[in-house]
Amino acid sequence: MECLGAGRGTPKQKAQVVQELRQKYPLKALLQLAGLPRSTFYYYLHQSQNPAKYQMVKEQIVIIFNENKKRYGYRRITKELHNNNICVNHKMVRKLMKQLGLVCQVRAKRKYSSYKGEVGEVAPNLLERHFKTNEPNRKWVTDVTEFKVNDQKLYLSPIIDLFNGEV
Repeated sequence: MECLGAGRGTPKQKAQVVQELRQKYPLKALLQLAGLPRSTFYYYLHQSQNPAKYQMVKEQIVIIFNENKKRYGYRRITKELHNNNICVNHKMVRKLMKQLGLVCQVRAKRKYSSYKGEVGEVAPNLLERHFKTNEPNRKWVTDVTEFKVNDQKLYLSPIIDLFNGEV
C-alpha cells in the first residue's frame, strides 16, 4: 500500500491501483490513502471501460495523415474528416493526434531575396556618383519597389529629376 502515497503517481495510475485493491479494502480508505477524490476515481474508472470511443476516428486520422505525406495538421485533417462525414471538433482531432504522436512536417520559410546574381548586362555607370545638375531634365534616376497588397504584387517605379528632386 506504500505505492499509493498522496504525492506519487498520476491520478490515472492511482485509480487503477485503487480499482485492483477495491475487493480487499474499503473504497473510502483506499481513496483517502491515495489522496484521490471519489469523482476522479469514478472518472478514470468510466474512461477505462470505454477505451475505443474514438478508435475509428483515430484510424481515419492516421490514414489522412499518411496519405498527405505527413504534411496535414489538425486543421486540415478536421476538414478532411468533415468531408468524409465524420463530425469531430478540431480540439478533439488535435488531442487525438497528440496521443498518436502525429506531428506535421512544417517547411522552414526562407527569407525572400530578390538577388539572382548577375543576370544580363550591367548598365554603364553614366552618373559616376555626380547626383547634382544645373539644368532640369538633364539627369533622371529611378528605382523599382515591390509591394504586396491583397496577395498581389504591385510595383512602383518613380522617376526623379536630379535637378530639384521632383518625381
